[in-house]
Amino acid sequence: MNAYRAKPLNFPWPPIIYGTAALIALVLTRVHPIPVMNGQSWFPWLIGGALIFSAILLDLWAVKVLLERHTAVLPHRCATCLVTSGPFRFTRNPIYLGYTLAMTGAGLMTLNPWFFIMAILAVALTTLFAVRNEERHLLSRFGFEFERYCRHTARWI
Repeated sequence: MNAYRAKPLNFPWPPIIYGTAALIALVLTRVHPIPVMNGQSWFPWLIGGALIFSAILLDLWAVKVLLERHTAVLPHRCATCLVTSGPFRFTRNPIYLGYTLAMTGAGLMTLNPWFFIMAILAVALTTLFAVRNEERHLLSRFGFEFERYCRHTARWI
């Protein structure tokens, strides 16, 4: 198959990875709880809520920009153009970054350290199974333009 026509992924793995990681964090809290000092403070809840709100805004902004450029939003579809505007100016993976911020925010709001651990694991698995394949796809489709974009924009933050 022509690399130019190859899809980045055969299945939209990142939402599945993050959803599974969140479920595992909830299960691990029941099975192996990690003690956390609970001073009944509103501060972690406030910061966690702000992170989740930011994550939602970031994801919506990224999807809006992708739709405006008439390119694929789902990670298993071929890109029709290289998007470097909007949140893509700051990170090459704003939607996945949003997922990570949401998991971190959930960990703060629930005072569940497993969410932080699983967020790190989700980032690693997403990079391994999705981001690298997506980057190969974009490199085959957009060549030097994508290489230049990679030099100036971080993969995550």
